[in-house]
Amino acid sequence: MKTLLKVLAVLASLGILGLLLALFLTSGLTDTADKFFTAIRSKQYQVAYGLLSEDFRSSTSYEEFIAFLNKNALLGYKEASWTNRSSSGSKGELDGTVTTETGGTIPVKLSMVKENNSWRIYSIQKVRSGILADDATEGSSGALDHVALVRGSMRDFAEAVMAKDFTEFHRKISQLWQRQITPEEFNRIFKGFIDANLDLLFLDNYVPVFEKSPEIDEHGVLSIKGYYPTKPSRVMFDFGYIREGKAWRLVKTNINIKPVD
Repeated sequence: MKTLLKVLAVLASLGILGLLLALFLTSGLTDTADKFFTAIRSKQYQVAYGLLSEDFRSSTSYEEFIAFLNKNALLGYKEASWTNRSSSGSKGELDGTVTTETGGTIPVKLSMVKENNSWRIYSIQKVRSGILADDATEGSSGALDHVALVRGSMRDFAEAVMAKDFTEFHRKISQLWQRQITPEEFNRIFKGFIDANLDLLFLDNYVPVFEKSPEIDEHGVLSIKGYYPTKPSRVMFDFGYIREGKAWRLVKTNINIKPVD
């Protein structure tokens, strides 16, 4: 017993005891992360999907999850290294890098929550690569939550169809577009949606998938094109936004519904 106390005293004096304690308390985080990425490397994607939190899975379909892994080169996972780890109660975080089979390095951050006494991944954040816009500039494309922008526009559209009246939708679009089109013209353009009594508010339960990264053209128009992964028909969208003041406002709306092949 005395020997153990002496060892602990030496470790404490060297600052190692605190480090060992921190590693012990966060070992569950790294265990879950290792299981997650090992499953991906073994192509056991359903197992990896099962290690996501309930909230993560409710907002992201399996198909969207696979698309995210593919888009961010995580399907080529080889190994991971965690440089920072922390936990407090039922929440935890891991910061580190993922090395791919081709030798690439991807900075990632995992946020986790405890569900039924087990750590589950609540979110996966990857630092974007390439030339980035200044995120500190309010209203810049880099600072935008493009998913939230699309969801808001689609919700406004769905509410207009349900109300059979595009007056409120017209009020929210850009002033430039307001001068070019009236609420009555919107009603005529989307008459097919109105006559079909479509309820598109259920799309709030889905995460839109982008066909390519949103980009701003030489005219300052932010283009976001993609679809909602619904079945048996897929809701396609093509939105255009311009910046007015500190907000991005619609200047183009194209929505179609097509059967899934």
